Amino acid sequence: MHVHAHDSPPFLDKNDGRRMAFPPIIIRNTCMTSGNTGSMAGSLPAHSRKITAPACLGKQGFFVTLQLKNRILAPQNRIMGKGKLAKFAEMKEMSNVFEYPFSVVDNVPFTMKGHWRDEYFHNDNPIVLELGCGKGEYTVGLARLYPDVNFIGVDIKGARMWTGAKLAQEQQLPNVAFLRTSIEIIDRFFDRDEVQEIWLTFSDPQMKNVHKRLTSTFFMERYRRFLVDGGLIHLKTDSNFLFTYTRLMVERNGLPTDVCTDDLYHATPEGLMGSPLLTIQTYYESMWIERGLNIRYLRFHLPQADTLAEPDVEIPLDEYRSYHRTKRSSKTTAR
Repeated sequence: MHVHAHDSPPFLDKNDGRRMAFPPIIIRNTCMTSGNTGSMAGSLPAHSRKITAPACLGKQGFFVTLQLKNRILAPQNRIMGKGKLAKFAEMKEMSNVFEYPFSVVDNVPFTMKGHWRDEYFHNDNPIVLELGCGKGEYTVGLARLYPDVNFIGVDIKGARMWTGAKLAQEQQLPNVAFLRTSIEIIDRFFDRDEVQEIWLTFSDPQMKNVHKRLTSTFFMERYRRFLVDGGLIHLKTDSNFLFTYTRLMVERNGLPTDVCTDDLYHATPEGLMGSPLLTIQTYYESMWIERGLNIRYLRFHLPQADTLAEPDVEIPLDEYRSYHRTKRSSKTTAR
């Protein structure tokens, strides 16, 4: 058995993309069993195969545990692709992008909390967030329509966000910024009363986990930490589950509602007739419309008073998963 350690970059499991925590080694022709460096536990191809395996020193020598199962381990740049790497590198140089994922936020102070207007936008205009902005086309579209409003798109997917950030730069839109972070910690980046409105466009309905649902009372309490009293929240979705859940949550807590429609483009409410908002469609929204799905829209206010309660009603699940665009078996209800 020939074992050789390398000082190469971390490897990823190609099947699930997880970063392996152990150093890569090369196994030649033989496998090791616990504490027996000479045992033939199986066969490998004649050529060397680079894999990742946990290793430690024990009483009987070099102890290695291997589990191949036809998995292929590959360097990170092969899995991510040159295009994504180039986008991530370019985003680091973009003046309209701020990157604070979990791995950074605890170590690098974010000094712009409470100072977005004076330090970045250099005006006193209202601030509107799009949470889960994806490619950012809705954020950019809103910024074009309303040049006297500041818009910030928030998402954790940097390669997607690059599209909107690049477009905003090319169109020289000074009222656009993008924040790459997890929405679970969104309140770390905005101070009390710093934001006037929130857009939630085609969010994952999270039918199995209410605490990850962006319209849950859990997130509403997060939003209250930086949204002005009575600030607006816009929900635009193709998911009947998410729309129904949010409507019931709003009704149970008596939140003021301006617009509520389960068919935005075929039963447009009077208050939205001729609105320029109807002219903005995301890539996925256009796809849902082509598939004949209704687009649902709900606009309500979030006051600061009173603790919010979850709706105590069974809600039928969607027959498909909006976010992943795949069919799913139809189950009955969820909360």
